[in-house]
Amino acid sequence: MSDAVAKPDAPSSDRAVTGIRTASLLRALRDQAREPAELIRLREMDAAHYVRTISNEISLLPQYRAAEPDVGDALQVLREQAREPIAPVRLREVGTVQHIGDGVATLSGLHGASTDELVTFPTGTQGLILSLDRDHVDVILLGQEEGVQGGDLVTRTNQRLQVPVGPAVTGRVVDPLGQPLDGRGPVAAATSAYLERVAPAVVERAPIDTPLHTGVKVIDALVPIGRGQRELIVGDRQTGKTSLAVDTLLNQVSGDVLCIYVAIGQKKSSTAAVIDTLRQAGAMAYTTVIVAGPDDPPALRYLAPYAGAAVAEFWMYEGRDVLVIFDDLTKHADAYRELSLLLRRPPGREAYPGDMFYSHSRLLERAGRLNEDNGGGSLTALPIIEMQRGNIAAYIPTNLISICDGQIVLDSGLFNRGQRPAVDVGRSVSRVAGAAQTPAMRSVAGKLRLELSQFEEVARFVRFGTDVDEATRRQIQRGQRLRAVLTQPLHRPLSLAAQVVLLLAVTEGYVDDLPLEDMAAFEKRLVAGFEAEHPGLFQEISLTGKLTAEVQEALVDTIASLQPDAGPLSGSPATERHPSPEETPAVAGVAR
Repeated sequence: MSDAVAKPDAPSSDRAVTGIRTASLLRALRDQAREPAELIRLREMDAAHYVRTISNEISLLPQYRAAEPDVGDALQVLREQAREPIAPVRLREVGTVQHIGDGVATLSGLHGASTDELVTFPTGTQGLILSLDRDHVDVILLGQEEGVQGGDLVTRTNQRLQVPVGPAVTGRVVDPLGQPLDGRGPVAAATSAYLERVAPAVVERAPIDTPLHTGVKVIDALVPIGRGQRELIVGDRQTGKTSLAVDTLLNQVSGDVLCIYVAIGQKKSSTAAVIDTLRQAGAMAYTTVIVAGPDDPPALRYLAPYAGAAVAEFWMYEGRDVLVIFDDLTKHADAYRELSLLLRRPPGREAYPGDMFYSHSRLLERAGRLNEDNGGGSLTALPIIEMQRGNIAAYIPTNLISICDGQIVLDSGLFNRGQRPAVDVGRSVSRVAGAAQTPAMRSVAGKLRLELSQFEEVARFVRFGTDVDEATRRQIQRGQRLRAVLTQPLHRPLSLAAQVVLLLAVTEGYVDDLPLEDMAAFEKRLVAGFEAEHPGLFQEISLTGKLTAEVQEALVDTIASLQPDAGPLSGSPATERHPSPEETPAVAGVAR
């Protein structure tokens, strides 16, 4: 019974002991406080002793003894926390939208940003830094601007714009950012490339001496294009510029030349027609189509040709031959002018920015042929531009003519008279010239340009009704047939051997007695007959590119078998013949 009574009093005894010890500590502190300051300063030297004393006294208190932690548990918790990854501290530089509209934005901040760097807006839309200023940066939007407003924070990505390249892109229709437009799912490209890249140095290049056959007689004979060349196609609206480029693309069906077609600001119906033509001909197997429509943001129309060049450069450095068609750079220049004016850049000639020439030169300088040490690949560029009423001296045409290695000028007058393709031989030139021709084509086309030029001069003279002698009549007769044989149907490119056979037959005068209206049918029969009767020679021309005496003899025999009653076809030029009254007006028709 006594134990039961004593147990409740145990806690009270502990509290009494605790109170006594606390009281003693307080008295000691009061006594020390009454001591002189000199003594207190002396005892500061033994402060550690008092700290240990107080700690020991506190540790004797019951409540403190009960709260002693388990050291083993604490160590286990620390070990578990050490195993967990610590989130790194990330610092991101942000800017503020000061102004946005029409596909461009002006940002403050971002003092560490660089040109061609990507930034991200709060809506997820990305932008490309186009220019830097002391207190702001100019950005072009790569998507829709809905939801972005002044005051929004924009973050840097420290990344440059890249596009997918490689085999996965071949045969696809994509936008300049690599997003699919053909409904076949995302582009599963394992490799990407920067849009902007420094052009190959001079020491990395090789001379251009390999022909790029277009399948168009007038081009391959008079304005030859080499692999690695930059040949400009210029003409008024609706003169067949795109058709000429597409025919060149269709002629690469052998697959040794990969193709990229870049549609910049073209009507969707026109682009769809080109894609349909490529698919029907089986050309999409080696072609990539990049489309920036007229209703796309101006930034995409500005970036489209650089995306095409990036895709082509990947194959060039892989040792392949690539053809890229920019259709057309007039729309690209207009898009860049629009962006520059929206960004309040000072306008120059025809309101284009001052670096308009540089934007095109750094694009087309990426074309060329690499030497064997760098893979031996080539990038051939065929930029297309549009003239206004034949004004070839305008700002953009003169810029590109000075950048490129030649130009193919399409004349609206020839087009309206039925000459297709309407190539103006007098103003068209290739600075590579015969270096990019096979020996067979060079031999048959050597005097073709001279004869055509002489025919044009005589035709203009005869237009006034002046009487001419027999030699002049014969010259007119030959020129009419030259013009007729250089006419070619749309999207029907010819092989090298077929072109050589046809041009040889005309330049040597073997068909001077043939009526003009029968020329088209005779061309088909001549090519088909020569290939059927002499398949070995036909293949030899295509493989070796050489024209032998045996080929000429076989050509004469084939023409004789096709037209046994046409006149002298024994290998010498046709005898002189006066043109009929029906043929004489045709001369004026050609010159009109």
